[in-house]
Amino acid sequence: MTKLSVNINKVATLRNARGANTPNVVKVALDCEQFGAEGITVHPRPDERHIKRADVYELRPLLKTEFNIEGYPDKDFIDLVLKAKPNQVTLVPDSPTQITSNAGWDTKTNLTFLTEILDEFKNAGIRTSVFVDANVEMVEYAAKAGADRVELYTEPYATLYPKNPEAAIAPFVEAAKAVRKLGMGLNAGHDLSLENLRYLFEQISWLDEVSIGHALISDALYLGLEKTIQEYKNCLRK
Repeated sequence: MTKLSVNINKVATLRNARGANTPNVVKVALDCEQFGAEGITVHPRPDERHIKRADVYELRPLLKTEFNIEGYPDKDFIDLVLKAKPNQVTLVPDSPTQITSNAGWDTKTNLTFLTEILDEFKNAGIRTSVFVDANVEMVEYAAKAGADRVELYTEPYATLYPKNPEAAIAPFVEAAKAVRKLGMGLNAGHDLSLENLRYLFEQISWLDEVSIGHALISDALYLGLEKTIQEYKNCLRK
């Protein structure tokens, strides 16, 4: 079964716009679980422009599903993850000034850097995932670094999908096959939506998890959160 992890960053962005606690990020996360999500993802950034460190600590003891923390592994991020001990940490190569993730790791160039950090998290009992482009060599070096999983960066797929689904999915299938051959787990995320998720799942049915935030929260404005989560889960059923 491919799990749906809901990224709640956009909920925190809305809350922070007014400086109070509406919407309540923790309640939304718990509601997502109640409505069928199998995981919650957060991406805290240094400026706390959406998810705050305090949110991470408040969420951790309350969540009953998988908790995934993603981010760039600077000293503060590593400290946060080691203290919170989520089920999974996903390493992304974002700079502090980026609005959102826009590329995967060059795992070959950063092999030593990633290996040291992955070892630290794995020694703490936290499953590790590395954010990579749909590139077989980058997958191979993620395996060499010791990653338990990779998360395929799916924005290029989502961009090309409306014009040419077959061409859009081709490099992702190739990368996903390499992941499976190397014995790692497989996640995917970024710009996945109700429009393109089912086709991705049909072509790569061995996905362990998809992490979806922006599109899902946007759809919930029209459909409601419960119905939206069910619609996304329907895309992940054979």
